[in-house]
Amino acid sequence: MSYNVDETIRLSQLFDIYQELLTEKQKEYFGYYFLDNYSLSEIAEILNVSRNAVHLQIKNIVSNLESFESKLKVHELNQQVDNLLVALKSENLSDKTNSLIKKIEKVK
Repeated sequence: MSYNVDETIRLSQLFDIYQELLTEKQKEYFGYYFLDNYSLSEIAEILNVSRNAVHLQIKNIVSNLESFESKLKVHELNQQVDNLLVALKSENLSDKTNSLIKKIEKVK
């Protein structure tokens, strides 16, 4: 099981959005694998489980995150807002409008 940089970034973004929908155990596995960059074997040793158990947990967590996103689309909507803000910033807008854009970016 291997994830490229773009996949890892996307999964980390999904985790940031949906982590409260995961169990504490799932958060722990995700953290070790994606955030701390531990191998499956290292995680298995830390948690005293088999390497296959870690593999299945990671696969399940990724599936859950993808399922949450396919149903709720929070990440997709955030991306759309970001794209619209970039487009707005490239326009010749008033200082007041630019100030509002900056406020929106802070909220995000």
